[in-house]
Amino acid sequence: MSMASSLPLLLLLLLPISTLSGPNPHCTFSGQGNPNTLPVMHVFSPCSPFRPAASKSWEDTMLELDSEDKARLVYLSNLAVSKKSIVPLASGRQLLQTTTYIVRANVGTPPQPMLVSLDTSNDAAWVPCTGCVGCSSSTVFSPAKSTTYRTVPCKAAQCAKVPNPTCGGVTCAFNMTYGSSTFQAALSQDSLALAADVVPSYTFGCLQRVTGTSVPPQGLIGLGRGALSLMSQTQALYKSTFSYCLPSYKSLNFSGSLKLGPAGQPIRIKYTPLLTNPRRPSLYYVNLVGIRVGRRVVAIPPKSLAFDPATGAGTVIDSGTAFTRLVAPVYTAVRDEFRRRVRGTVITLGGFDTCYNGPVVVPTITFMFSGMNMTLAEENVMIHSTAGSISCLAMASAPENVNNVLNVIATMQQQNHRVVFDVPNSRLGVSREPYDDHDCRPCMESWSSEVDRGTAVCRSVAGRRKVGLQSGGHGGGTPFHVRGLWDGGDFFGVD
Repeated sequence: MSMASSLPLLLLLLLPISTLSGPNPHCTFSGQGNPNTLPVMHVFSPCSPFRPAASKSWEDTMLELDSEDKARLVYLSNLAVSKKSIVPLASGRQLLQTTTYIVRANVGTPPQPMLVSLDTSNDAAWVPCTGCVGCSSSTVFSPAKSTTYRTVPCKAAQCAKVPNPTCGGVTCAFNMTYGSSTFQAALSQDSLALAADVVPSYTFGCLQRVTGTSVPPQGLIGLGRGALSLMSQTQALYKSTFSYCLPSYKSLNFSGSLKLGPAGQPIRIKYTPLLTNPRRPSLYYVNLVGIRVGRRVVAIPPKSLAFDPATGAGTVIDSGTAFTRLVAPVYTAVRDEFRRRVRGTVITLGGFDTCYNGPVVVPTITFMFSGMNMTLAEENVMIHSTAGSISCLAMASAPENVNNVLNVIATMQQQNHRVVFDVPNSRLGVSREPYDDHDCRPCMESWSSEVDRGTAVCRSVAGRRKVGLQSGGHGGGTPFHVRGLWDGGDFFGVD
């Protein structure tokens, strides 16, 4: 199972779920009333065709996620210091496994709807294409059906910007190898529709062959700062600015939002400078200067937080890691002060070394950045197993078997915050955005939710609008059911 599962997967796997595979025909991804806004769903929501069909125990899923987060740290740590475009990962794990959140994009003319994952630590974009050998998705992009599709010639400037370009003929192709998995793609261009905007001649990889067993079926859009990222290719349109709110996991039927461009971004928000690692300018480094537990600033050696491009040391904001990982001296200081304040009997579960069997009073944790503080509520600090009454600190030490110099602020700590990436001004903003805000809300605006004796029912309603080029159509009101949410199952989320 991939690291893309992150906490949303954790939530679903810990429920006795009964679902059917494949996309739900009654789901609609509307733009929430804003032309530059896309709903963000986790890959295993009821509206996603990638949700799991089987359940696992809470303990097994915790251990699996801990292992997969470690794999993500191997990638990020190696990426931060390597000059190579391809970074092998231990145990055959790869960057493609780690994405968590999806949006809907339309590719081609006429538009073909695709669900693509978001990754702030990646630049490239790719989708599974017709004829792909080894692609597991039932939804693929068909170049033959698009009148605006074309391949990128070998002499084009874009060909030199992809990893491992190959030119056996006149068309540029590239290979990506991570551990035991290999990907081959044709470098392509076609129109890309996001919300109400259409981007002509967007450069992406059309997957032709996949070797390996752990490749997620959805495509991917990189939100990094590299030449082929979404922000670079749409610079004239979106001014290299975007933000997201990752939804709470209190309900399976929650969506967040991705806002593209400076319009509609928060006005009252504090920022911290974005730092640049010349070896890996795509990564979003920030200057973490301290951490407070309750009212006490914990004692941390300054070098454990210092930004150093030569070693890759520092702190990054990442959309593909589930639980925040801190280098050993930082985590130890935070954990020890947290334990001192909670005063409960500590138990361990795999890589989570600060868990409690029973209710506890949880102090706030504040990440102190240059120019702003990010104070975490309990839902960003603890993960809970309601049936088992177990709760764990949702942070861990970076694994010992990697270049242990990188702190990663992960999705669990970002949920229900508006995170603004303002690349032109080299700054990142964070503000609290409650789940009932209009941009971080249950389902999509075209959905209503009912709860009745352990059954969640999402019904489509009239007036839904397709993302991108088309509008109109009405829902038929047919419900689908996700069992086990409130019927005594082990609900693992936030209280």
